[in-house]
Amino acid sequence: MEKSSRIKGAESVLNLEPNSSIAIGYHALFGSHDDLMLLEIDEKLLPDILHERVALRGQLDEDSVLCTQSKTYAIKFVGNSNSPFLVPPSGQFALCENSQDFDGEINDFAPVIKVVPGNMELVEVAPKLDRLKLLLSQNPYSYEDVLEMDFMEDVEKNKARLYNWDDLVERVQASDEELRNGLCALSAVEIDGFWRIVDEKYMDMILRMLLHNSVLNDWSLDALNEDDVVSVLVSDGFPDKLACHCLHVYGSKVDGDVGRSCVWRLDESRVCVHFARQILSTGKKKMETFMAEWLQRIPGRMQASFNMLEGEVLTEKLGVETWVYSFSVSSLPLTPAERFNMLFRERSKWEWKDLQPYIRDLKVPGLSSEGLLLKYTRRTQPTLDAEPVFSSR
Repeated sequence: MEKSSRIKGAESVLNLEPNSSIAIGYHALFGSHDDLMLLEIDEKLLPDILHERVALRGQLDEDSVLCTQSKTYAIKFVGNSNSPFLVPPSGQFALCENSQDFDGEINDFAPVIKVVPGNMELVEVAPKLDRLKLLLSQNPYSYEDVLEMDFMEDVEKNKARLYNWDDLVERVQASDEELRNGLCALSAVEIDGFWRIVDEKYMDMILRMLLHNSVLNDWSLDALNEDDVVSVLVSDGFPDKLACHCLHVYGSKVDGDVGRSCVWRLDESRVCVHFARQILSTGKKKMETFMAEWLQRIPGRMQASFNMLEGEVLTEKLGVETWVYSFSVSSLPLTPAERFNMLFRERSKWEWKDLQPYIRDLKVPGLSSEGLLLKYTRRTQPTLDAEPVFSSR
């Protein structure tokens, strides 16, 4: 019988009618498929992929992640139990009539050019922002940096340990939006093109001077004119960038402007927490001693409440005395396993009212707070009306 065949592309397979068939054979260019990997994605990610709004990020010693503008995805390889065949579109390659020998007449023939061993899947994950904290904490901006501005040689040496935006993008596995949020959470500021955490002692100097100037100039802490505040702080020897940063860290903008200048209100809770941290930086104190010193340090126009210190301090009973000491959520790891490990090293058992402030900031895609507790803790409740107690799983 005379042999004839019409070589078809992928369209013939995609448009195959029910209860019909098509012959499959090897393409003349069929060969190694190790150079090919398929990526399975959700349709909502397709626009980002097609318009090149994604990037692979990770160092040589890390598993790469795929980042969109706002989310981070782990890349998982999934092997196939079956063997998916890849058939190129018509006209994609020069198709050869002798790609495979067939006995008899073949009406349609789809040539297979590759066999896919598996594919990659994307799983949304939390950004690895602990590395961001580590990088920026190595060289916080301090009063010494201001003094070094007069010695350019020292400034150039210091830059070797500084990171601009591109450096952070290269080193931190996070999307741009998550990276910006991480910088904000660390109260980082861009100085001379480099992102810096400001040393707490230096921030304390700036805040104290701002509060001192507010008394001298009769400024309302609920309506601070940015131009006035920055101008006076600069005259006191602080860089204007840091003067403005102080307002961002301890205040918030209020509606309305005074001329062309922004108006700020100092946040009572943030200011009070700052002074509590300063007092406890030297070690634990008796509750009565701490409260007396705390109330003495905060501005007279502010009201301090111990509830402000949730997630910042812990208390313990030693005999008849109650002691308070610093244990800030901001110092804990952002990965759940490491976070719970540190929490249970600090205390073997936690009541919910004490534990909740230390885990409410944990964000794990696809896992709720209840899911985190089930995964990392054991819950006990002696009676129905008793407070639940959590211990390590």
